[in-house]
Amino acid sequence: MKKEYWFILIAYIAMQLSSLIGVPLLNYIGGLLGYSYHETAELSVSLWIVISFSITFIISLVLLRKEWTNPINRDHALSRRDSIFWAVGGIFLAFIAQIAAANIEYLLGIDMGSENTEQIVDLIKTAPIVILVTSILGPILEEIVFRKILFGALYTRMNFFLAGLISSLIFAFAHGEPEHVILYSAMGFTFAFLYVKTNRILVPIFAHVSMNTIVVLMQLNQDIIQQL
Repeated sequence: MKKEYWFILIAYIAMQLSSLIGVPLLNYIGGLLGYSYHETAELSVSLWIVISFSITFIISLVLLRKEWTNPINRDHALSRRDSIFWAVGGIFLAFIAQIAAANIEYLLGIDMGSENTEQIVDLIKTAPIVILVTSILGPILEEIVFRKILFGALYTRMNFFLAGLISSLIFAFAHGEPEHVILYSAMGFTFAFLYVKTNRILVPIFAHVSMNTIVVLMQLNQDIIQQL
């Protein structure tokens, strides 16, 4: 694996753990400015998410500035027209996979609600700028880390199913909801398929960003309706 990839993985892991320091730091700064802990608690979490994701996003783009749009194998990459077709179609594939996985989880007795999604919506309500992370920065980083780097490295050594399974399981557990491992793994397989089908990382990025944006907006709209 290229050293740039290792740096991105380290930066991503550090970002996931950085809230242990970043959030208390923002709370402390808020206290110095005269705000109470109650006033800064939720806002600090939201702001640190934006700060940490933005820094990691910039680091990733800089490290991949010469290749992040490159396909797995340029000689076998689909044309731009076909790639656009799969990028748009990938949105529907992602939702179909999500619905199928959710139904499987339901049959297994797993609650269909996602605490992760609910927490994200609450953070957006506290600081609307968080939607930049949930809808754009987050999905792009996840595709770079879990598809381009992890899946890409595994796919050079094993078949699609094994590479997709391992990278998708890591992707699933990284979301902190092990009870929804089937749901997140289905998403991981879908995005990995789009990557292999087109050999362009921008395709699963587009599908992932679009799906997250639609889900977040629908959830926010549902909450607004319930409050009326």
